[in-house]
Amino acid sequence: MGLTHMCRFRDFSRAFACVVFLVGLVPFGAVAQNKDTPPLTFATVERAPFAFANGRDIDGFSIELMRAIGKEMGRPVEFVMHKRFGDMFTAIETGEVQGAVANISITAAREQMFDFSHPIFEAGLQIMVPPAGADSTSVFSALFSWDIALAVLAAAALLFGGGMMMWLFERKRQAYFDRPFGDAMFPSFWWALNLVVNGGFEERVPQSRGGRVFAVLLVISSLFIVSVFVAKITAAITVAAITGNIDSLADLDGRRIGTTTGSTASTFLDRRDMAHLGYDNLSDLLGAFEASELDAVVFDGPILAWYINNQGAAYGRLLPRVFKPENYGVALPSESPLTEDINRALLSLRESGQYDQLRRKHFGVSR
Repeated sequence: MGLTHMCRFRDFSRAFACVVFLVGLVPFGAVAQNKDTPPLTFATVERAPFAFANGRDIDGFSIELMRAIGKEMGRPVEFVMHKRFGDMFTAIETGEVQGAVANISITAAREQMFDFSHPIFEAGLQIMVPPAGADSTSVFSALFSWDIALAVLAAAALLFGGGMMMWLFERKRQAYFDRPFGDAMFPSFWWALNLVVNGGFEERVPQSRGGRVFAVLLVISSLFIVSVFVAKITAAITVAAITGNIDSLADLDGRRIGTTTGSTASTFLDRRDMAHLGYDNLSDLLGAFEASELDAVVFDGPILAWYINNQGAAYGRLLPRVFKPENYGVALPSESPLTEDINRALLSLRESGQYDQLRRKHFGVSR
């Protein structure tokens, strides 16, 4: 090899070594930069499958999505779990966190206080009720309601009064009624009962003029008494059969409805003047439903669906209709500098297919 070729070879080797050295420095520089970048802190709340405690870690669709957004932005993300939904908003207002993520519905009222990212999930409010057949005891309960009990007592009182009136007319006319007051109470009641139900006893036809007139009046009035009594029972059974099943929002009238305090579901029910019970957190709400303290739960459909599919199939079923479509978003302080960066990162995740992968992982479908 000539001297000229050796010089060229040495120049090429030196240049190649410099390139390798510089390329090798890039990852170390990136790592150092990531270590120097402060993490983003986001508030969240227990709302499986969007956010939930998984041992010492926090997992869920919204959590993984926010981590992916942070990765696109070159910022690590940390999460702070709160017990109540409203606590997340308080943490944003006080500056404890840079934002919040879970199943946070984007509403006009909230837009006045916070900024929101583009929608991260399309959902809506649905109704959870006990499984089909769980209300089979409602007819039995109706038969033993106070209304039926009062009707039975009223009928018994009328029959007793009618029997004792016949005792006054007939006690000296026939042997059946010729007995002292104390001994005559039940036989007289029994006579009146048979008169109403069976038409009376042929061998115990009233002998006195007043007894005959009263017996005729009693037979005629008994037709109305029996009709009213049967109608009362029929109405109670019919109402129990109709209200025993909840198939729509209209069927919730007069039922025990529950949701969480301050939620969009609570606002939805308030605007329709539907009385309901408010619970501080989802765990208390579901616990009350499992204890049969509630007839229905109105809440976010995806969360109720996840609950039924994973642990609540024995307690409830979900009505298919979505009553109020909603979009979930990342909540941020008003005029937050992170809003545009988060939106760009979210668009990038949708375009790359990573968003769909996360959705399929947690919900089994992608839209």
